[in-house]
Amino acid sequence: MEVPVSQPLLDVMLNVIGGEGRPAADGRTTDVVDPSTGQAYAQAPLSGPADVDAAFTAASAAFPGWGGSTPAERQLGLLRLADAVEARAQEFVAVESRNTGKPLHLTATDEVPPCVDQLRFFAGAARVLDGLSAGEYMAGHTSWVRREPVGVVGQVTPWNYPLMMAIWKIAPALAAGNTVVLKPSDTTPASTLLLAQVAAEVLPPGVLNVVCGDRETGRALVSHPRPDMVAITGSVRAGSQVAEAASHGLKRVHLELGGKAPVIVFPDADLANAAEGIAAAGYYNAGQDCTAATRVLVHEKVHDEFVAALAEAARGQRTGPPDDPDVAFGPVNNVHQLERVTGFLERLPDHADVVTGGGRVGDVGYFVEATVVDGLRQDDEAVQDEIFGPVITVQTFTDEAEAVARANGVRYGLSSSVWTSDHGTALRMSRALDFGVVWINTHIPFVAEMPHGGFKQSGYGKDLSMYGFEDYTRIKHVMSAF
Repeated sequence: MEVPVSQPLLDVMLNVIGGEGRPAADGRTTDVVDPSTGQAYAQAPLSGPADVDAAFTAASAAFPGWGGSTPAERQLGLLRLADAVEARAQEFVAVESRNTGKPLHLTATDEVPPCVDQLRFFAGAARVLDGLSAGEYMAGHTSWVRREPVGVVGQVTPWNYPLMMAIWKIAPALAAGNTVVLKPSDTTPASTLLLAQVAAEVLPPGVLNVVCGDRETGRALVSHPRPDMVAITGSVRAGSQVAEAASHGLKRVHLELGGKAPVIVFPDADLANAAEGIAAAGYYNAGQDCTAATRVLVHEKVHDEFVAALAEAARGQRTGPPDDPDVAFGPVNNVHQLERVTGFLERLPDHADVVTGGGRVGDVGYFVEATVVDGLRQDDEAVQDEIFGPVITVQTFTDEAEAVARANGVRYGLSSSVWTSDHGTALRMSRALDFGVVWINTHIPFVAEMPHGGFKQSGYGKDLSMYGFEDYTRIKHVMSAF
C-alpha cells in the first residue's frame, strides 16, 4: 500500500514474548506521541487477552529453569544485562528522551547510570539472602527455612520514569528466580521494549516478557489466573483497582502508588540552600515524581524570606525541548496530564497567590512553567491531591506540632523532608512523620541499598534494597525428624 507523502511513516514497535518480537494478535496498535511536539512518531501494539495469555504461557514455561537456577547463574544473567544496557547507554538515552520529552543531558547523567547500578545491585543480592539458621527447635527434629521465588509475576509500570521503573520491578523479581510479564504505560513503551530486546540476548526465552497496551490490557494482566503475584507503580486509583482484581485470585500484591511529599522548613534552616534544593527536587522531571518536593510547609517567621528565595529559584528552572542543554525539565507526559495540571491551576481558590509561573509555555508540546503557589490552606485541592506537575505549593506553620499535623494530614504516606540545623528537631520529625522516606536537609536522592515505599494510600511493599528483593520471595519451613 502506498503511503501518502503527507502521512509520515511511523516506527513500529513489537511486544517481546518468549524472546521474540510480536505484534498484537489482532493487529491493533496505538500511537506513541513525543510530548515535546505533541506528534505521533511510532505505533505500539494494543495487546489483548490473547497476547497476555501468550506472555504468561512463555513465562510459565521459563519458570522451572530460571527458578531452579543457582543464585550465581541468575547473578551472571543480570550482570550481563547491566553490561548490555551500559554498552548501549546512548541508545537508551535517545529512546527514553524522545518518548518522554526529558532533557537528553539529564537522562544521560541521572537516569540510565542508576538503572545499570540497580541491575548490578540486585545481581549481587541474588547471592546473599538471609535466613534463620537451622536448628533443633523441637527435640528430635531439625528445622530450617527455604526462601524461594514466588513464581510468575505480572507487573505494570508508569510513564514518569519508564526505564527506571521497569528496572525497579524486574531486577529484584528476576534475581529472586521469578519470571515476569510486564506492561509499560501506553504512552511510554519505548525504552521498556528496548530493555526486553536487550534482555532477550542475555537471558533465557520467556524470563522477561513485555506486552504493550492500555488500561484494558493491564486489567487482563492483573486478572489473568496465572500470575502468583502482581506489582504496580502508579496512581492510587490504579493501585486500588489492581488490589481488587488480584483479590479474586488471592494473588500477592505489591503497590507503589502516589505521594504528596511535605517539605518542612524550620526557621533555623539555611533558607537559600533549602530554596535551591527544594526547587530542584520539586521541578525535576516536571514534578512528575511521586516523591517530588511539591508541598512546602514553612515556619511563619521566615515565610516571606523563604517564598522570595523559592520564587527566584523557580524562575531559574526553565523548561524546554530535550536537546536544549540549559533546560531543567521537559514537558509533562501527555495531553491528559497537561489538562490535569492546568486544571489544578485554573481551579485555585481566591485566597491562593500564584507567586511565579502558573501557565502553559507555548502551544507546541506539553510544557508548563515552574510554578509557586502561596497562601494555600490544608483542605485545598492543590494541597490534598497529587498534581504531578511543576507546581510547588506553600503553607505556613507556627510550631512543630502544627507542622506534623499538617504534614501528616493527607491520604498519602510516601516521602517527606525536613530542613533544619537542629539535630534534635530532625530526629523528632523523622519519628513523627508518617511517611516511608524522610530526608533531612535534602530531598529526592535514592540509592539501591535503601528501601523505597510508603504507608497509607501510597501502597505497601518496598522497591530497591534487600527489603524489595525479599518482597519477591516466599518463605517455606522444612522440618525433618531424626
